[in-house]
Amino acid sequence: MTFLRNIIATSIVCMAFVATNAQSYNNSQFMTVAAPDIPAEINFCGDKVSFDRIDMAERLDRELTSTIYGQTMTSLIIKRANRFFPRLIEILKENNMPEDIIYLAVAESSLDPTAVSPAKAAGIWQFMPSTGRQYGLEVTDDVDERFDPEKETVAACRYLRAAYNKYGNWATVCASYNAGTGKISSELSSQQVNNSFDLRLVSETSRYVFRIIAYKIFLQDPKRFGYRIHSDQLYQPIDCDIVEVSSSVASWVSWAKEHGITYAQLRDANPWIRNSKLTNSSGKVYKVKVPKQESLYRSKATKAVYNSNWVVD
Repeated sequence: MTFLRNIIATSIVCMAFVATNAQSYNNSQFMTVAAPDIPAEINFCGDKVSFDRIDMAERLDRELTSTIYGQTMTSLIIKRANRFFPRLIEILKENNMPEDIIYLAVAESSLDPTAVSPAKAAGIWQFMPSTGRQYGLEVTDDVDERFDPEKETVAACRYLRAAYNKYGNWATVCASYNAGTGKISSELSSQQVNNSFDLRLVSETSRYVFRIIAYKIFLQDPKRFGYRIHSDQLYQPIDCDIVEVSSSVASWVSWAKEHGITYAQLRDANPWIRNSKLTNSSGKVYKVKVPKQESLYRSKATKAVYNSNWVVD
């Protein structure tokens, strides 16, 4: 009986709570959540992509909604883009790549140059060790150029250009970046279609190109989706002097101190340095970035906004 009385008492309390708060819930205590509009079509890497087909529209809707509301990293991506987009897009243009390819890097790593996946893919473009070496990057215990955003971008351009020469379609190229060219080529043949949008693939690859397109839509104008970021909240490119090193370095800690920065600041500016020393018996020339002092302080650093649509001031 005591147990039953407790249940009844609890039920009465819950009913009273609901009755008391129902009116306040109806008075809009919750923020307004708006579903994003899905465009009829979009230009991606110079190709027109239509979203008139229902499955195409719904797949983009899933990724755009997830990007806007479900990604805890989204605000950080905007801030990081201000640091990395200027130089990385410049490299894409130098290598005759579509500017939109930058959104592939966003999807891969959220623009974190130190990102490492469970499969050991690394850097902004998430190269595996073997792929990095294949496309000219040094990957050793002392040096891993997958963590050099500029060098890895050049390598990514080579990889993507080879894929484009194979498929002639940038969306399919992006799908192959996720699944591998062997898998995409096999599926195109077995399913008898001409592009990745018409393929039935595993969920990760099926969603991948739509995620890239969603990032393009979002980052073109985050304010459309309620984001309010001020210009002084954006991450700025770090202005550095370049010091060429062509010998071994017994201690990067000592080297950093001799150049007026801390070891931590050296590693932040040069994430490709993977050890406290450098064995360089071949005399290879490494270009080491040494941050300028004024670039290390918010009160002194130059303020620049790459895309005015990212900020509200």
